[in-house]
Amino acid sequence: MDVSVVIPLYNERESLPELTEWIRKVMVAHSFSYEIIFVDDGSHDGSWDVITSLADRIPEVKGVRFRRNYGKSAALNEGFRLSSGEVVITMDADLQDSPDEIPELVAMIRKDGYDLVSGWKKQRHDPFGKTIPSKFFNRTTRWISGIRLHDFNCGLKAYRAEVVKNIEVYGEMHRYIPVIARWAGFRKIGEKVVRHSPRRYGTTKFGVERFMKGFLDLLSISFITRFGKRPMHLFGSLGTLIFIIGLIIGVYLTVEKIFYMGYKMTERPLFYLGILAMIIGTQLFLTGFLAEMISRSTADRNQYQVESTAGFKREVRGGQSM
Repeated sequence: MDVSVVIPLYNERESLPELTEWIRKVMVAHSFSYEIIFVDDGSHDGSWDVITSLADRIPEVKGVRFRRNYGKSAALNEGFRLSSGEVVITMDADLQDSPDEIPELVAMIRKDGYDLVSGWKKQRHDPFGKTIPSKFFNRTTRWISGIRLHDFNCGLKAYRAEVVKNIEVYGEMHRYIPVIARWAGFRKIGEKVVRHSPRRYGTTKFGVERFMKGFLDLLSISFITRFGKRPMHLFGSLGTLIFIIGLIIGVYLTVEKIFYMGYKMTERPLFYLGILAMIIGTQLFLTGFLAEMISRSTADRNQYQVESTAGFKREVRGGQSM
């Protein structure tokens, strides 16, 4: 199959028939074999009835429905798991993303060799309450990840199948999928300017709580990508540094006490600062030690992304032929 279109949705019943016909028109015009996977994230407006009706009429339409609202990341992760296309396209269900962009995105994956292509909504039709936080996150994510994309959170993206089968998306991580893909070893990540249309039906699902969740997930993914398999490198280094600072303060005060007898050490604020630094340093070191022990006992401690092999006649796991 050429293309899988994964569409997460929550209460978007009005737009689904029009979006489906638009996608079908594009696919037929370019002779793509395709599937459309709708992932209903616990809608309560009748969206699932529309999906089942479309699936009954159109063989390429498929759907999955969550029992409750888990979030966009969970919907994308399930769609990725179910997809079978050589190229996987994700887009929002609100008709703000144009299916006419799909052929060029597919070409960038197939012909230009990209692993992931992210859309860039250069001209947006969203309220300021959504665009300003988005600009902040994009700038911060560029700075932390080193990936030069303008719009990490654009719903319109294209992936090589290997990418979506080797990453896991949860929480609010959907906005940082390019970072997750880079961490998994997929290095060729590109960008394409895409058209963004005003919302025609329903209301935006963006809220203030997503702003905070997104920020926390950014911190999480930054830690995981750098220290997920070696937590002691972070906590141990910080703990040792802070402990040494506290120790230096303690030695300095001790030497001053021995040679200059005119004061009580406990009367100086610097004494308590040194004690605090040694305590915090010790706690950080122990945190790193415990995190390292936990990490070593996890099932994915030695799970690594293998791109290809050569010369093996049978599958090899754990040093033994299967």
